Amino acid sequence: MAREDRGARPRATSGPCGPSEARYALQTMNLAAEPLPARPAEAHALAVARTLSGERIVCTTAGRGQAAHALALERPAATVVAWFLDLHPCTAAREGWAATPPNLAAECVPDMPEGAFDLAVVPLAKAGETELARDLLQAALVNLAIGGHLVAAIDNPRDNWLREQLAETGETVRVRPVEAADRRAKAGTIAYVVQKTRVPAKVRDFSSEVVFRDRDRLLTAFTRPGVFAHRRIDPGARHLLNAVDVAPETRVLDIGCGSGCVALGIAARDPSIRVHAFDSSARAVDCTRRGAERNGLANLTVALEAAGRVPEPGSWDLALANPPYYSDFRLAEIFVESARMALAPGGTLLVVTKQPTWYVENLPRMWTNVAREEVKGYHLIEAQRPE
Repeated sequence: MAREDRGARPRATSGPCGPSEARYALQTMNLAAEPLPARPAEAHALAVARTLSGERIVCTTAGRGQAAHALALERPAATVVAWFLDLHPCTAAREGWAATPPNLAAECVPDMPEGAFDLAVVPLAKAGETELARDLLQAALVNLAIGGHLVAAIDNPRDNWLREQLAETGETVRVRPVEAADRRAKAGTIAYVVQKTRVPAKVRDFSSEVVFRDRDRLLTAFTRPGVFAHRRIDPGARHLLNAVDVAPETRVLDIGCGSGCVALGIAARDPSIRVHAFDSSARAVDCTRRGAERNGLANLTVALEAAGRVPEPGSWDLALANPPYYSDFRLAEIFVESARMALAPGGTLLVVTKQPTWYVENLPRMWTNVAREEVKGYHLIEAQRPE
């Protein structure tokens, strides 16, 4: 395939592109804008938050920012921030809110907006990413004012893990089980309240540097919890880099760039190659941008993008993608359509996947010269945009 192209507790995530909340976003991003009930852990956290004072509030979400929206409506004098790591759920939330109160802001940024907050609401999923959960909890506690409250909830009524994480802060942890009247809406959850009484003695840095080789150059990438792939270079990314020989002055897209290893590797091969990387994850964009700066790659640009828009559509020579395996190929379809709109006639799409059937069956409908090659359990799918 190598060619010269011109043209019980939270667990680790298993697919590319983005934090765990992106999975829920993919299930909802194409739905009509309509109010949706909060997921049980978020509903439980909201019920507890309603019993606590607070005029400066920050909320993460397991869905569309329902807790933040409710608190903003109920406390018009308060300032409420709904913090998202991924643009898909952030956009879905903005569109799903029947009315956006003037005191509510939805922010898709890599780090929690700085406090000091009086109240932080952090719902978690037992199937989420462990290190990301720790990162979110720490961020909430760091950005609380002294005397402020952290409300954390999880969809595991037998939870020990979350309680242990909160206990390690040295603060008193109060358990808030589901009230009898609310058991149906919040079934299978438990919530905790921590009041901040001191500045944390130690703040952990969850980011990581990953050094990898492409051709004759050592490169440094940055990763963070919620970014694919944290603390390593994904084998799929390695296969993409090995599969492509890029001619000078080629214009290359990295769709769903994750930590940016593919974009960094391609951009480092020749300063005349133009690489544009984009992802819906704010942290992925931050990591890729930091990688470009660390490696001195002025020919690499990065954008936060969920709809597949690129500068100068219809002019790119090569699009590279490592789509995730969840969402029943809805994300793969978005990636492929983004490439089709961005590439020049005759431009090439190269996808790496462990599940090639969807691509082999669907790409020939709108692409030509579709080919497949298997390499160590991965499949490289190549297709050409018709002239």
